[in-house]
Amino acid sequence: MPTLTTNGIRIAFDTAGDAKSTPVLLLHDLGMQLTAWPEEFVDGLVELGFYVIRFDHRDCGLSSKFDRAGKPNLAWSWIKSRLKLPLRPAYGLDDMATDALGVLSALGVARAHLVGVSMGGMVAQLLAARHPQRVLSLASIMSSSSRRGLPGPTEPARQALQALLRPANPNDAEAIVDGSVALWQAIGSPAYPTPEKQLRRRAARALRRCYCPAGMARQMLAVAAAPDRSALLQSIAVPTLVIHGACDPLVPPDCGADTAAQVPGARFELIEGMGHDLPAQLNERLLTLIDFHARGKMAPDSTPRLFVKQ
Repeated sequence: MPTLTTNGIRIAFDTAGDAKSTPVLLLHDLGMQLTAWPEEFVDGLVELGFYVIRFDHRDCGLSSKFDRAGKPNLAWSWIKSRLKLPLRPAYGLDDMATDALGVLSALGVARAHLVGVSMGGMVAQLLAARHPQRVLSLASIMSSSSRRGLPGPTEPARQALQALLRPANPNDAEAIVDGSVALWQAIGSPAYPTPEKQLRRRAARALRRCYCPAGMARQMLAVAAAPDRSALLQSIAVPTLVIHGACDPLVPPDCGADTAAQVPGARFELIEGMGHDLPAQLNERLLTLIDFHARGKMAPDSTPRLFVKQ
């Protein structure tokens, strides 16, 4: 896996497609490695004519870890946030946005379309607001503006996430895989379920590549400490598409609606039956939305060429 150095850290990355094609930068959720992007999604973007760039966020996958910062006490951090006391993460979402900008610069990419999921959507929002000259368009998926007062995770989703972060035995690979499967079953799309065997294979592959629950906790603290981006979102001038699942138990759909309301001219697409994942059954629909959005054709009157039957 190739790596590059930016912002003082090592970042693992991967590319797909023709480097001369229009670039699209993929930014994934907290704790999610670049390999978590569904291959059929990446392949679909390539077939549509995009140059796809994906990378491991700091503290994740094969990128630099911040182990010297220790593992944060998330329970105590939650209490502090409720009391409106300041949180002190090892880094912030702005640092992660600077990482992403460095990836583009290291690869010689002047401007790119951004597709961010959940935490990655937050990072993409910051990039679009602070560095509009480097952004062609923004697609913020199952994400949030971090505005205070927005609904939080359901209790089952929160418990499943906490269980993954605090495994009973961090040396028990099977138990860790079980925890990952339980989380995805708790937050996945109820109308488009992913078979358990497939979830288990994905979890085992991710575990073999990297396992860093402390890094995921540090990323989570960065999200929790992030200030309200409402005013910043109102400054975004690039074309913006907000996609959210109507059944998202981790980042409820009101968060997506709020994000779209803050960005001038943003389009909001609420997908019924979708939770907090990218199920294979929605691959074609998501690619269609992103393709038309990136090409400035969000009132489609024809089928994208990838999906035209020959």
